[in-house]
Amino acid sequence: MRVGSRIRLPLLIVSAFWAYGAALDILRDRRVFTLWTAHLVQHLLLYPVLLFCVATSLLIGWKPIRRRLPLQALLGAGFAALVYPAFALGLRLMGSSLASLYPHGASIWELASSVPWHLQLRLWSGTLPGFFLEYAFAVGLATGFDIYRQLCDSQIRSAALERELGAAHLAALRMQLSPHSLFNLLHTIRGQIEWDPDAARTMIVQLGELLRRLLSAGEREYSRLADEIQFARLYLELQQRRFADRLAVQVPSAAGLPAAWVPSLILQPLIENAVVHGLAGHQGPVTVDVTAGASQGLLTLRVTNTMSADRPRQEGGIGLRNVRDRLAIQFASRAAFDAAPDGHGRWVAEIRMPCLPDVLAPSAATGVPG
Repeated sequence: MRVGSRIRLPLLIVSAFWAYGAALDILRDRRVFTLWTAHLVQHLLLYPVLLFCVATSLLIGWKPIRRRLPLQALLGAGFAALVYPAFALGLRLMGSSLASLYPHGASIWELASSVPWHLQLRLWSGTLPGFFLEYAFAVGLATGFDIYRQLCDSQIRSAALERELGAAHLAALRMQLSPHSLFNLLHTIRGQIEWDPDAARTMIVQLGELLRRLLSAGEREYSRLADEIQFARLYLELQQRRFADRLAVQVPSAAGLPAAWVPSLILQPLIENAVVHGLAGHQGPVTVDVTAGASQGLLTLRVTNTMSADRPRQEGGIGLRNVRDRLAIQFASRAAFDAAPDGHGRWVAEIRMPCLPDVLAPSAATGVPG
């Protein structure tokens, strides 16, 4: 079935080419009824032979060229060798049927058959080069189309593999988040167990809810912005319980958020980075501020944290690389990510990406929007 579908369209192209050649012969000999009808019969007789030879040529192929080229040439020579006998047969059929038109002489077939055998041989050999080239042109058309089809199929398969690779890469990036986040949150709870068991139990409940959301978001490529902000709020509340005297957080309410979709867990590395590196290197208070806004089809997500003036920040962490990689895969040049000090004692991590309205929910939840 696959072989039949492969050669079907090339044979249709060859059929059109053969019909064009027959039309030219008929128009050339249209003034002599017997000749053009003989050419019509000739092309009808040769048509199945041509299809058989071209189909065999496609199935044989051209590699290795040393073995395949003689077979291809033999097919062409065999087809060309049948051209003159087919015309003679057509001439005989049409000439015999028109014998009544020549009451005082022989029919065209009888005239042609009286030609000596050595001249017949020369006529036969004279048709070989021209029709061999005609056959070669037909094979070239069929082979060219077959190569084009294979190229298109290859590009389709390559695009499918690229999509699968991109999906696998995204899945791997999301899997990087879960252990990294879990380790930091367990470390936070461990600090509470010894001196405040009640708070630790409350944090465990919150951690269970956070993990539920983490697993759910990790299975999807896109999530609602409100869900991402709620996830950030849960994480920051857990960290705030540990650093109640130092950490202040500001997270927007769900009512004030744009109705949009974002890559799942895209904010988690940024808020984790803000807490861990914001608290490092000093004993002063730290404020983590999360904002989201949409304007002119562009969604901006920003995580800001105060930082120690004496501690240099490093941009090569796994979290920031994760965000850059995911945005590059899912949006290419349509998204941007910047993370740097703002010159006023704050570290600003900002994502700018196309705003995916909530009306795209069915497609956005399962794949990358176009």
